[in-house]
Amino acid sequence: MDQHYQEWSENAPRGLLLIGAGISVIGQAIVLKSRRKSTVVWFLFGLVGLILFNAGVSVFGEAVKHRTLYESKLGL
Repeated sequence: MDQHYQEWSENAPRGLLLIGAGISVIGQAIVLKSRRKSTVVWFLFGLVGLILFNAGVSVFGEAVKHRTLYESKLGL
C-alpha cells in the first residue's frame, strides 16, 4: 500500500474524531457558562475544546494533503 494512502486512512478518522470531541467540549463550556458556573471552569472547558478542535483541523488537513499526493501519483 502506498505511504500517502496509509497516512490518509489513519489521519482522516483521527482528525474527524478530534473535531467532534472539540465541538462537544466547547458545547459543554457554553452550558457551564449559561448556568453561571465559575469563570475558571467554563473558560478551561472552552480552552480545551478549542485545542481539541484546532488539533483535529490540523490532523484532518494533513490527511487531505496525503490524499492529494496519493491521487496526484495515480494521475487522478
